[in-house]
Amino acid sequence: MALRRVIALPDPLLSRSAKEVGAIGEDALVLASDLIDTMYASPACVGLAAPQVGVSMRVFVADVSSHRKMKGRRCNGLVVMFDPVITCSGTVEVAREGCMSVPDLTCDVERYSHVLVRGIGADGNELIVEAEGFEARALQHEVDHLDGLLIVERVAGPHGIFPRQVYR
Repeated sequence: MALRRVIALPDPLLSRSAKEVGAIGEDALVLASDLIDTMYASPACVGLAAPQVGVSMRVFVADVSSHRKMKGRRCNGLVVMFDPVITCSGTVEVAREGCMSVPDLTCDVERYSHVLVRGIGADGNELIVEAEGFEARALQHEVDHLDGLLIVERVAGPHGIFPRQVYR
């Protein structure tokens, strides 16, 4: 198990578009494995993108299956995707989001309710993931990281930034 340090604002890497992976080699697979380990070791984390651990590669991992918002709902489980391309549809909804790279804030963010994400899976084959609701929101959030965007840049309105609540 290899845990990586998650970088936070104002690190400039978080504002840059990540580089395409192309062919999936050993380095990319190790990175994906480390992202999975880091995500699962981080409380309340449902996704993590390579730029968040200081690596400019278009790869993310996500797993919303254990989140309270998914209770009783179908989801894709663990998603590991390289070079994703996302198509959004459905209605636009505003909801609160947090981010490990913006540790002190949460933001109200507009996201589409349905997505189709195409990319390359860990096996090197094409992977297509369809998601709705909270899972769709999580996937859009991770693809934003690959494009150099953070939740503070996606705030829905002038009063959409909040101090993160600390629960004991």
